Amino acid sequence: MAASAHSPTARHDPRVHVDLRQLLRLAGPARRLSLLPRQPAQSVLNGRHASKLRGRGLNFEELRSYLAGDDIRTIDWKVTARTGKPHVRVYTEERDRPALLLVDQRMSMFFGSRVYMKSVVAAEAAALAAHRLLAQGDRVGGLVFGDDAVAEHRPVRSPVAVHRFLTSVAAANQHLHAARAVAQPGSFNALLRAAGRIAKTNYLVMVFSDFDGIDDDTERLLRGLARHNDVLLFSVADPLAEALPPGFRAAISDGELQAEINAADGRIRERIETVLRGRLARLDRWARKYRLPFLPMTTASPALDQLRHLLGRTGRAS
Repeated sequence: MAASAHSPTARHDPRVHVDLRQLLRLAGPARRLSLLPRQPAQSVLNGRHASKLRGRGLNFEELRSYLAGDDIRTIDWKVTARTGKPHVRVYTEERDRPALLLVDQRMSMFFGSRVYMKSVVAAEAAALAAHRLLAQGDRVGGLVFGDDAVAEHRPVRSPVAVHRFLTSVAAANQHLHAARAVAQPGSFNALLRAAGRIAKTNYLVMVFSDFDGIDDDTERLLRGLARHNDVLLFSVADPLAEALPPGFRAAISDGELQAEINAADGRIRERIETVLRGRLARLDRWARKYRLPFLPMTTASPALDQLRHLLGRTGRAS
């Protein structure tokens, strides 16, 4: 386990909890990432892959005479017929596309068997994305999702807005602790419904979660979101989801009751692995079906290193 949340220093351990300063410091490194439609060659979102970004919308800029090398698809045939000379319509890419970052900070995320808690990886990955999106001229907003509350931030192109969003992320993260009792875990589908009310069309929706609690209705909600938006799924999992080590034993608690898991028992081990792997397999199946970029993350390494690997680097801080 990463660290005991009962210890006096646990709240100051960046592997267990994040604070606002920690998230703000990621602004510099974030500039080397890319979240534009034209992705670096090594990016998971590159056009060579089955799943990619749809891209921003286009704004009409001007009508001008045709020049050698212009795409004939941009020719305005009505103006060309009227003037007797070929004219093209010139468009520029929108510079302020709205982005909505969904950050899961439920108690299911407060777990880590290697280096970091899942909640920390999700918080830092969302912060990196927020900084990068603002730097490239987009509007940034988000939903910070806890078991008992959701902090809503409408997309705004402003450093102050990003600061507010990251303040909510840090506050929700620090609210997590091992002794906290959760009467009713937050519904993941409620988060998607809230996102659907905000992201109507041409949004970039990024989900940072372990996707605990998904069901058949989740598929419908994801499909609806993806119909008119780009949806990226950042699945934060622990290495234990891949395979339990031999003789694995652990005590788990919901804040009130405690139970011990002994995976040395073959039947128990098989049940646990089936549950852990089944969630990821289901999510991956939906991602392939609806061409949603699926970006797996782990608690075993820093979020920055993982995003550099998944998204590639721009080669310069722009």
